[in-house]
Amino acid sequence: MAYKFERTQRIAVLGGGPGGYEAALAAAQLGAEVTLVEREGVGGSAVLTDVVPSKTLIATAEATNSIGEAADLGVQFFVRSESGRAIRPDVTVNLAAVNARLLRLARQQSEDMKSQLIKAGVRIIQGEGRLDGPQRLVVSTGKGKKGTDFDEIDADTLVVSVGARPRMLDSAMPDGERILTWTQLYTLDQVPEHLIVVGSGVTGAEFASAYTALGSKVTLISSREQVLPGEDADAARVIEDVFKRNGMTVLSKSRADSVKATKTGVIATLADGRVVEGTHCLMAVGSLPNTEDIGLKEAGVQLTDSGHIRVNRVARTSMPSIYAAGDCSDFLPLASVASMQGRTAVYHAMGDAVYPTELRNVTSNIFTQPEIATVGWSQKQIEEGLTTGIIYKLPLASNPRAKMMGIKDGFVKLFTSTRSGTVIGGVIVAPHASELILPVSLAVEHRLTVDQLARAFPVYPSLTGSITDAARAMHIVN
Repeated sequence: MAYKFERTQRIAVLGGGPGGYEAALAAAQLGAEVTLVEREGVGGSAVLTDVVPSKTLIATAEATNSIGEAADLGVQFFVRSESGRAIRPDVTVNLAAVNARLLRLARQQSEDMKSQLIKAGVRIIQGEGRLDGPQRLVVSTGKGKKGTDFDEIDADTLVVSVGARPRMLDSAMPDGERILTWTQLYTLDQVPEHLIVVGSGVTGAEFASAYTALGSKVTLISSREQVLPGEDADAARVIEDVFKRNGMTVLSKSRADSVKATKTGVIATLADGRVVEGTHCLMAVGSLPNTEDIGLKEAGVQLTDSGHIRVNRVARTSMPSIYAAGDCSDFLPLASVASMQGRTAVYHAMGDAVYPTELRNVTSNIFTQPEIATVGWSQKQIEEGLTTGIIYKLPLASNPRAKMMGIKDGFVKLFTSTRSGTVIGGVIVAPHASELILPVSLAVEHRLTVDQLARAFPVYPSLTGSITDAARAMHIVN
């Protein structure tokens, strides 16, 4: 508990996404008077239209893949015809039911989060919020001149967590029917016959992977040499190989100039003149922060050229009374980072123990099939000389558990300090790599050496055994 004064500290939070939710919850736990302003629902777009729905869809895709791969493990599905012959049944995906389920789960998650806040004593106001100076929020029924102001909140500290939205191009404007953003995919009743995905970043790769598993013909248009630019090169290569093996068409070094909807589908025109025809198109070309027209500049908050809020390692902006968390800030756009920023902001404002966020300790995951999980320094940074390190890669093919499960692709890669043998980073490519990366993340966070990591006992057989095997292989002989 932070030190108590005679007057309760007032904290107002704008935006109820992961950052805003955690900030409000932490502030209430520390005894502050907390008000949260949210326009749609607690959890924000991360819960309602982005992270939770997309990962639920991906879970369905994984189940579909599991059925298809079951034959490799000796499990065969068949039905009997009228003549008694064994017939292999078709596997179909009821997309309407899938979308109904994921939207229901998203809403349930939002309601659970809202209940937690109310239980903690947070006042929740639904409406459009904007700053009126560095210590006041104004709440309106609508954005800009369309709305009517109906509430004002004075606070000692403001936390801005307004998130981001999909970037839209004039030459490929989404219509919600044929040309879609990732927030609009959940209105589809049927699996797209041929889905064109423009953009090979994290979002594009995840949805391309998911819809391939769900039965769509997928064409991925990438302006870069390989998918997932900026990620570990070996990991990106594995994912691209899996994509192609599963029947996906990957158009590398291809830029989409325009996407037009027709009566029966879409036509994507590339910069080199080629034309790609499909039934639907997903535009995954980045995001924009929701920082316009909410009074940030007027309140003295410094923004980047892209409109993101500049923050330091404790999430504080250029105004001491204003903090920012999540995708609207210029920090790493991850839900886990947003949550940490929200908590850190409140701890700092209220005098609790603060551990400034270290980017090199952040764990991230790409939910393709297989997944890519990373933490710490990257191989590219080591090769460019930003730090000195040793790199070791161990394919999962050598792991007995992987053999049992029929896992053919993936690896564990560790990076250690040249001098001390301390684990400074790692990459895991595997099914559910998001669950496997934690031991490496702990090693990075607590400065463990490869020998210390190797001495931990993994279960045999298990995929985590490859982590200790890799660490053991990096033992430094004195």
